[in-house]
This record gives sequence, C-alpha cells and structure tokens, in this order.
Amino acid sequence: MNRTLSSLALAGGLLAGGQAIAGDLMQWQNNSLTYLYGQDFKIDPEIQQTITFEHASGWSFGDLFLAVEVIKYNTEATNGAGDGHTFYGEFSPRFSLGKITGADFSFGPIKDVLIATTYGFGEDDVESYLIGPAVDLDIPGFDYFQLNTYLRTTDGSRPGSNVWQITPVWSYTIPVGESDILIDGFMDWVVDNDSNRRGDYHANLHFNPQIKYDLGKALKWGEKQLYVGIEYDYWKNKYGIKDGGDVSQFVGPTDQNTASLLVKAHF
Repeated sequence: MNRTLSSLALAGGLLAGGQAIAGDLMQWQNNSLTYLYGQDFKIDPEIQQTITFEHASGWSFGDLFLAVEVIKYNTEATNGAGDGHTFYGEFSPRFSLGKITGADFSFGPIKDVLIATTYGFGEDDVESYLIGPAVDLDIPGFDYFQLNTYLRTTDGSRPGSNVWQITPVWSYTIPVGESDILIDGFMDWVVDNDSNRRGDYHANLHFNPQIKYDLGKALKWGEKQLYVGIEYDYWKNKYGIKDGGDVSQFVGPTDQNTASLLVKAHF
C-alpha cells in the first residue's frame, strides 16, 4: 500500500468469510491474498502491481486486523527513494467495551462501542499511530458498518501528526443469479490540516471500495473463497499534499482517481 489507510476498513471483506474457531480467546479468523493491477496513480509511479496478505480475527476482547502489501512499479519507474518497489503494513486491534466489561452498550443503531488502534509501518519514514473511539452500527441491508475515529500521530516532527481522522468501514452483499456481488471498503477522512503547527500537511480524503463477484460460489467451488472485480481508489490531496503541489514537496497533481483489476482468494 504506498499510502496511509486504516486497514480495519479492509477487514470488512474478511469478516463475512470468517471461520469459527473453538476456544475462549480466539473466536474466528480469516486470511486472504489479493492481487491488484492498476494505472494512473499519482505521486508514485503511474503503473503498479500489488500483492496483499490480510489477516482478520475475532477475539474475546474485540477484533484484530493485520495487512502487509508489496507494490511493484512497472517498467523502470522508481519512487522518491529511488526504489522500484515498496511495502507497507498495518496492525490494527480494536477493543470492545461490551466484550471486555460484559455490559450491553447497544443503543438504537449502535451495536457496540470500541477503542480502535492502528500502527502503520513500511519503507522509509512512514510510521504512524492511531487511536480513538469507534462504534459498530446495525444498518439495514449492510453486512456490517463500522465508524472509527482516530487521533493520528507520527514519529518526530513529520507532517500529519496530531490530526483527526474519521474512517467508516462497510460491507454490502447483492445477490446476482446464482452468486453474489460484494461491495466493501473504507474511507479515510483527515478532517483538519494541523495548520497551527505545520501547514504542509493538508486535509485529505481517501475513498477505497472494492466491487467483487463471488466467482467461487458461481463455479460451485465454495462461497466467499474466490473473488474477481475492481478496486476503486480516489484520494484527494494524496499523502496530505495539496493538489497542484508545492516546490518544497511535490510538483504536479495529487488528486488520485483510478481503478485496479482485482483477484482475491480467502483461506
């Protein structure tokens, strides 16, 4: 992922296919591998291939998501560090107040109240730490809908520290013939730009849904195991860099609007 994202959002597609596990601590888990091919990316090289490993699991204390992805830039293109490839990962546990205390926090559409956390890591100086309140919502028609709110901080004096981020996560299944179309994904919305401290990190919006056809179910191989489709990626002010650029940062457009072909296998 050469990008800032809340990987909890991606957990959405995994929760639907989670496998129940006996035991008091771990309640279910699901793993997947995804291949993406896309063009017209901004800031980074234009053409990219990505392989992502994802793990999602439910625990007696809440849930956990781990993702690591490797990106290969096509041809001889390199990123700002001079590399033809990069990697990024996130470790994202959420702590359920309902599970931990045994109390019922449901109210109206709210199913549970949680504390959401994320640690982002990767090549170069990209470490970030996110923590904040979250709620799981019961919205008719949706498989699930999460709303996570984070205070985002970074190491040292890097831009993007002490800013607020709102991350909804969703999954919606549409029956089609003898199979299903799954629409899931997330949106990361950094709502302020930390202008009182550093004006070089701008508010940004990253909208990243996947639209996938359950090919495994259609071919009678088993449902929620093999998907094909597209991943749409819209990112206004990518990496917090204002569109149009700045001589001290990046010259050129930074609003990303692209789609990638997708193949995803769960196991």
